[in-house]
This record gives sequence, C-alpha cells and structure tokens, in this order.
Amino acid sequence: MHIVAVTEHNLSVYLNLAQAYEAEFSLIMQKPPQANGAFALDTELGDRVTGYLLYVDGIPAGLAAVSETSPRQFNLCEFYVVPYFRGNKTGYGFATELFSTLGGVWQIKQVAGAEYASQFWRKVLNQYTHGHFDEDTFSDPKWGVVTRQQFSHPAMNKASAVLA
Repeated sequence: MHIVAVTEHNLSVYLNLAQAYEAEFSLIMQKPPQANGAFALDTELGDRVTGYLLYVDGIPAGLAAVSETSPRQFNLCEFYVVPYFRGNKTGYGFATELFSTLGGVWQIKQVAGAEYASQFWRKVLNQYTHGHFDEDTFSDPKWGVVTRQQFSHPAMNKASAVLA
C-alpha cells in the first residue's frame, strides 16, 4: 500500500477514480451523469482540499479528498476504494494512514442511504480510536441528513503532513 498526494502529474488518475466514486453514489444522491457521460464532482481539489491516491502493487486502488477547515482540523470529504480491493482491510489501512500522518481533529460524514458507509466508518473508528469517537446525525446544508463521526487524534511526532 502506497499513498501519494495528488499533483498535476497524477490528477488524471484521481479524476478517473472520482468518476467511479460519483457513479457509485449516483442513485443515493439522485445525480445523473452530464451530457458528456461524466459526473460533476461534489468536491473539487484546491484551496484547502487535498487529494490523495492509494496504490496497491502499483495499481490505483482508491482516493480521498481531505479539507483542512482550520489548522489541524480535517474533514474527510470523499473516500473511495475500488470494489476489487475491498474486503481485505485496504480501506482501513488507507484511512488510518491518513489519520496517523495528518493527526489533528477529524470529521467524517455519510449521506442518508449510505448505511454501508456508516457501518464501515464505525468499524474503522471503533478499532482505530478504541471506541473514543462521537457520532451524531444532523441536517447538513449541502448534503441533507448525514451521519457524522468526530474524533481527536493526538499529534504524531512525524514530519509535516505530506504523503509521498
């Protein structure tokens, strides 16, 4: 497993995987593709949003988009593991590597109808934080009713949060 930040050199890989992610959620979000067959992205990279790619044996296996809402406070905006790589703790390894590398305070949201995603995050966070996370449901201005998990991660004695 290898995680890299998205740059101009690998942006096309991120955008290709993002289409699969958007397609997977198209029914839940009631979002059809555009006239060109591509889906509009819900989260654009840039400003305070950094994209990450997960590679397994050199093959693109997932993506994440993380916004830093204030110093050391993160919102996991998008998280996707290609179905081929699911079921063998790939998602757990990807998520926890991001958490431990970036440290700080985290927020993760799942839209209504994505109960499988909420189950995944409960399992990951229960194991990763030893049950020390908060969960609630609220009406998000952008997403509607969401399930939200939040936790604080002690600062790790690692270099700055650039994954290479």
